[in-house]
Amino acid sequence: MIILKVGDKAPEFKGVNQDGKEISLKDFAGKGLILFFYPKDNTPGCTAEACNLNESYLALRKKGFEILGVSADSEQSHQKFKTKFSLGFDLIADTTKEICTAYGVWGEKKNYGKVYFGIFRTTFIIDENGIILHVIEKVNTKDHTNQILELL
Repeated sequence: MIILKVGDKAPEFKGVNQDGKEISLKDFAGKGLILFFYPKDNTPGCTAEACNLNESYLALRKKGFEILGVSADSEQSHQKFKTKFSLGFDLIADTTKEICTAYGVWGEKKNYGKVYFGIFRTTFIIDENGIILHVIEKVNTKDHTNQILELL
């Protein structure tokens, strides 16, 4: 597993958003990026996290940061999730787990004794030059924006 840390160059990526449009890290050159990886659309924790970030989207943009969510869900799932909760930012459909693997957030998980592979909920705060400023591994889904703002 890749372990990215503060000061590392963020891995370049290309993915497709909920509308089938290709998005890459290069699209955010000159801007900060809050890149959050989450396990699954329409689950309680992921919904709380996405909605919390959405509520403060304008405040984060005023600080020079865009928001981009990534999960292994399909474009169609992302489209429904984004529409249902009126999310103002894009969601990448990483169905091949290529981006998740590059960022080191795809791996073996355990839940109630069951072992499976999945996404580790993680947020990377990336500066305008593509350098990782912060890595948040213990995400507070209901108050994630304040976790981020305390670091900016």
